[in-house]
Amino acid sequence: MLTIGVLGLQGAYKKHSRLLNRLGVNSINVRYPNELDRCQALIIPGGESTTIMKLMDFIHIRDKIVKFSESRPIFGTCAGMILMAKKANDPKLETLSLIDMEVIRNAYGRQVDSFTHSIDVMVNGNKETISGVFIRAPRVLKVGKNVKVLASLNGDPVFVREGIHLATTFHPELSSSTVVHQMLINLIKGPVYQSGA
Repeated sequence: MLTIGVLGLQGAYKKHSRLLNRLGVNSINVRYPNELDRCQALIIPGGESTTIMKLMDFIHIRDKIVKFSESRPIFGTCAGMILMAKKANDPKLETLSLIDMEVIRNAYGRQVDSFTHSIDVMVNGNKETISGVFIRAPRVLKVGKNVKVLASLNGDPVFVREGIHLATTFHPELSSSTVVHQMLINLIKGPVYQSGA
């Protein structure tokens, strides 16, 4: 049985676990570096990116996550996307640099500016419409040549993939759709994961 870890330091990690359980996947809340050894993939949830970064450093899991990412998929939502980006607009934020993109924190406004919008996602060449929940969401300014944009909103990328890694500006765990999480599961099972491409 697959086991997907959800970084359980801060943020909406429980929602991801419930959704994974709906898909028949075992999940664990990762709070210590050695717990990553039990996982085939990792989700970095939304929350507050600076707080998550400080907690990662406090428990000494940063280097373990970077090493993990060399052969296993990581999926970041909202704050998780910020932490996966190569560059963020906050000089105090030391990201993991897992996806070649530049992001701006909280670009869609404050908590009161949260909104839901239909998102068209490309899945194996087919378009699927899901509900995207945007809460203090980051904006992707630009992406590198090897980053695939899987969904956009008003011309801005909101769902990207580079190699075996995924990231969304929105919170798929807060909608009823399982499309995004199923894509993560497929990456674990698929040849792209086996080759580390």
